[in-house]
Amino acid sequence: MNNYITGKIVKELREKKHLTQAELGERIGVSDKTVSKWETGKGLPDISLLEPLSNALNISVIELVNGEYITNKNKSCNMLKSSFSVCPICGNIIHSMGESIISCCGITLPVLEADSENDAHIINIETVENEYFVSIKHDMSKEHYISFIAYVTNDRCEIQKLYPEQNAEARFLKRGRGIIYAYCNKDGLLKKNLN
Repeated sequence: MNNYITGKIVKELREKKHLTQAELGERIGVSDKTVSKWETGKGLPDISLLEPLSNALNISVIELVNGEYITNKNKSCNMLKSSFSVCPICGNIIHSMGESIISCCGITLPVLEADSENDAHIINIETVENEYFVSIKHDMSKEHYISFIAYVTNDRCEIQKLYPEQNAEARFLKRGRGIIYAYCNKDGLLKKNLN
């Protein structure tokens, strides 16, 4: 990122909203010449204008600063296309149903890539009456543990948060076909398909 904001995205989004430079300037309290300077790279918006500018362009401040905006192409929001991010600072778990830019504790979080279960992380799924009992034989120390287990179907996402010194297990009401995810704080996101 060379600049903290690019004129290209300002111009592109302004034109997409069918605004003139004067109309955008009026919405955020600057002149059309100021907007022109931003768009041609001859100047940058003051930091105090980032929030009003992002509101006027209908994008987040993070997208504006990154110079990339997200268009969610997943209009049907199929939950099976879910993605997860975990903040390495506070441990926050963020679930998304489409393309997104996620920030927590001042950093942009990557989307976790899910691997299939492996020899060190075997996801066991048992049916107990109308529930799935999910368990993982895994160390649950403060240094190495399963942080959450999630059950995702085409219309729901249930997340069971786990903590060190608990058992790595969760119960979910059976809702049919889906995916079980488990997140290890050292080895990342794992998944197992439920048929």
